Order: sequence, then structure tokens, then C-alpha cells
Amino acid sequence: MGLKLFLHGVPDTPAMWEPLIAELGLSDGDYRAPAMPGFVDPSPADFPATKEAYVDWYISEIERAHAESGPVDLVGHDWGAIITIRVASLRPELINSWCVANALPHPEYKWHRMARLWQTPVIGELIMALSRKEALCKALHAAGIPADLASREASHWSPHMRKSILRLYRSAKTAGSEWWDETRNLPERGMVFWGEDDPYVPTWVAEKFCAHTGAALEKQAETGHWSVIERADVLAGLLKAHWA
Repeated sequence: MGLKLFLHGVPDTPAMWEPLIAELGLSDGDYRAPAMPGFVDPSPADFPATKEAYVDWYISEIERAHAESGPVDLVGHDWGAIITIRVASLRPELINSWCVANALPHPEYKWHRMARLWQTPVIGELIMALSRKEALCKALHAAGIPADLASREASHWSPHMRKSILRLYRSAKTAGSEWWDETRNLPERGMVFWGEDDPYVPTWVAEKFCAHTGAALEKQAETGHWSVIERADVLAGLLKAHWA
């Protein structure tokens, strides 16, 4: 059986996967949950933190896992979802299955307000300079993340994470259009898990994406952006069937 790879997004860390991994009953040897460069530890000095750089980095991670266990199963959330889709589109031969949640590339999607602010020079830097770990912790908890997990996630809100986020978003103003055509190459074994109350990415993005790709869509009512945490039990059941 191939390894499972879980990729977080913004402003998260691999810790976000703990509830889902517990529900799945996975042991340490069953999965990998790497940290995006710059999100936990500082990234290498020559790492540009663009969307392309993160895709190349993740392909390398997947190639290593593939060499160890064969085709892998990918799970991604937020930016981890977008990167997962891109990687699976470019290197489908490495992938057994994919599942993504609450973010997708689509040419008609316009970035949410905070993303647009981050993409704006000077304004983005000012917002980051004024941000505080305590405020992020409260926001994550209010969005449905358990208090202890929200606190541990927010503890990594560092200057190098903030810099990485700005670089990533500024490289991705037109990512939905740039990366759309290759989605036709996605492996057939795909699933989209979606919290319908997401304030950042509307449900129509998931509906149109799944209509285009043929992927299964599992919508969760009264669930927000962090659906993989809020509904970890539901997603675990779906993934077990998806991987069977």
C-alpha cells in the first residue's frame, strides 16, 4: 500500500492533520505530513517561495515517497489543495488517488479579500507587521479549530512564515487560469471535500471543478474553511472508502 501524503495550507502547519490522522488510525509509517518550506522552519536562502517553487518541492517529496512505496495517496487543504492539484496534473504517474478540501484552481475564481491585500505591495507588509499570534489563535479557534490546536498552529506565525505567504500569494495572482488546462491530466481517482460555509472560496468553485474533472464532490453543511478538522470523522470514513 502506498504512503499517504498530507499537505497543509495558509496559515497552517502539519499539526492541522492530527485530528484526521487520529480518525484514520494511521501509524507513523503510513503517512508523511511535510511542512511547506518557510512555514515551520525558515526556508533555504535560495528558495523563492513562489507557487512554482512549492510545486517543485512537493514533487520531490512525492518522488521520494513513491520510490519507497509506489504510487501515493494525496490529501491537501487550502494552498495544500491547490498544490496537490497541480502536482497530480503534472505527475499523474506518481499518484494513486487524490483528495482536496476548500481550495481549488479555477479561472473564474477571484482571490478573497485578504489574499488581494497580501498581494498588494506595502499594504501586505503592513498587515503582516501588525499581525499577532494571539489574534491568529482566536481567529482559528473561532473558525472551528480546537483551542489547543489553534494555539500550536498560531505559535508558528513567524516573520519567515509571513514572508513566505506574501511571496506565495504574489506569485499566484492568476494561478487559476495558469493551471487550469492541465487539470485534464488529473488521475481519475479524485475527491473534493468541501465545507459549504467557507468565507474564502465559494462552493460553486468546487461544483464547477468537479463537473469539469469528474471528481466526486462531498459537501458538508454548516462547515467552514477548515472542513478537514471540523469534520475529520466524516472525511476519515470517506477516505477509507476512497483508498479501498
